[in-house]
Amino acid sequence: MTMHNTPAPQGTLPKTVLLGRPNVGKSTLFNRLIRSNRAITHDRPGVTRDRMEGFVRSKGEEDFLLVDTGGVTLDGHARVQEGPEGIRGFEEDILAQAQSALAEADLACLVVDGRDGLTPLDKHLADYLRKAGKPLLLVVNKIDGPERQDILLAEFHGLGLEMIPVSAAHGYNVRSLEEAMRERLFPLQEQAPAEEERVAMPLLEGATRRQKKRLASFLRGAAPESAQGGEDADDAALETDAPAEPDAVSATDMAPELGAAPDSSEEEIPGKQAAQGDYAGPDLYSGPLRLALLGRPNAGKSSLVNAMLGETRMIVSDMAGTTRDSVDVSMEIDGESVTFVDTAGVRRRAKVTDVVERYSVNSSLKSTTKAHVTLLVLDAAEGLTQQDKRLLELLNERKTPFMALINKSDLIDPKQRAATEKIYKEALAFCPHVPLLFVSALNRHNLKKIVPLARSIRRECGLRVPTGQLNRAMTAVLERHQPPIVKQARAKFFYLTQAESLPPTFVFFVNDADRILPSYARYLERSLRKMFGIAHAPMRVHFRSSHSKKGGKGKGK
Repeated sequence: MTMHNTPAPQGTLPKTVLLGRPNVGKSTLFNRLIRSNRAITHDRPGVTRDRMEGFVRSKGEEDFLLVDTGGVTLDGHARVQEGPEGIRGFEEDILAQAQSALAEADLACLVVDGRDGLTPLDKHLADYLRKAGKPLLLVVNKIDGPERQDILLAEFHGLGLEMIPVSAAHGYNVRSLEEAMRERLFPLQEQAPAEEERVAMPLLEGATRRQKKRLASFLRGAAPESAQGGEDADDAALETDAPAEPDAVSATDMAPELGAAPDSSEEEIPGKQAAQGDYAGPDLYSGPLRLALLGRPNAGKSSLVNAMLGETRMIVSDMAGTTRDSVDVSMEIDGESVTFVDTAGVRRRAKVTDVVERYSVNSSLKSTTKAHVTLLVLDAAEGLTQQDKRLLELLNERKTPFMALINKSDLIDPKQRAATEKIYKEALAFCPHVPLLFVSALNRHNLKKIVPLARSIRRECGLRVPTGQLNRAMTAVLERHQPPIVKQARAKFFYLTQAESLPPTFVFFVNDADRILPSYARYLERSLRKMFGIAHAPMRVHFRSSHSKKGGKGKGK
């Protein structure tokens, strides 16, 4: 398996990076521009540590990538100085992340706080960014309207940078900022104008880039964007107080949404026979493979992402709770795009008293519902804890496709390896379909097995079996082992159907669902898995009373 560090598919798009000192509203502006509550926002400084990426999209305009970074604290000699409590101890790491983002960016935006005025930290960072040689915009945030705009902007003119006032919280002037970003990322190509365009030249004076494009399209006979309803919708999303559509939990969206069924993929499992069912196509499940890492704090999730990527993309520390946002990191493996979603560590609810940590935990749990496969990272050094068992039970109850990664396996005494493996296998006895993989971020042991195994689980989740084939299989299974006698009679099976995929869900219609014992239900599930090659995907099996039971009630697992 070959790994490449080039992000995909983002690697072909231009990038804009947001930089600034702590608590100037970079993450709020990031959420507003990408129209999604991806980054956790809070009044407390230093909430953001790792850099995050998101797409900025607008009807009829080119897409580009936006990068959010943590608060940078530099002195007059461009050296890191101590920051606020939230980032204390992480200043060097945050600067390194910001430097990496700046090196990859096509445009830099220095975000400052219009209410606080121009601070020494702002001046030092502005001097530092000028030396980077990148196009630079000054974004003065927290300007809620034009009433006091001139007064609040006055001292920022001393920086000598092109300045755009905005309010990330209320959406004021954010459309103009996005327009300015596009003008620098996608300059209009100079070309000889047509005769009708020469006549219209006076109309273009002072027009925005969007207006120029619309006028040119109109003169060439194309329908203007407003006729398609695109621009108005985009303006409404950016220029109003309405929150962006949520994509992950933020300070305005705390409730965890658990149990959403993940999708499957269009690929076929190698070596499977045609008789084992058809696999879902791209309309059922498209897009790059998404893998969410979940686990307790300090289990090594960020270290695993860095090891897979081959670079220090995530900040790693011995301090638990280093990662706060759920951060997407894309890479290319064997010619296919894979996105790892690094999440904050999940502690017991009773121990979570900090509001920011509560947002982080909710975001972590929500990320599992939006991933194709969840990688549950367990710490081999600490052994299996009660919180690990709770997370195992939660994922199994929700029928989330997942695998268990025992990280730091290099710390296991070779003489104790067999006994350790037995302990983990016994802990997974209630969900035997879940694969168990011993890995090490330090020496990269077994890392090459993670993505192929995840792809296999994703494919299995999209299995679809025709009803006729299912019922022939059911007949063979019942003949091999009849249901036990319950209440002086055996349950009578009528037919079997697949209700849905994602994950595969099968419904047995019987005369009395109460006669199906849990042990026999497990036998039927094992038989279905064996016959249709569902080795590691979660599965739902329901039993529904039919004909003799009123109301069609049933039970399932």
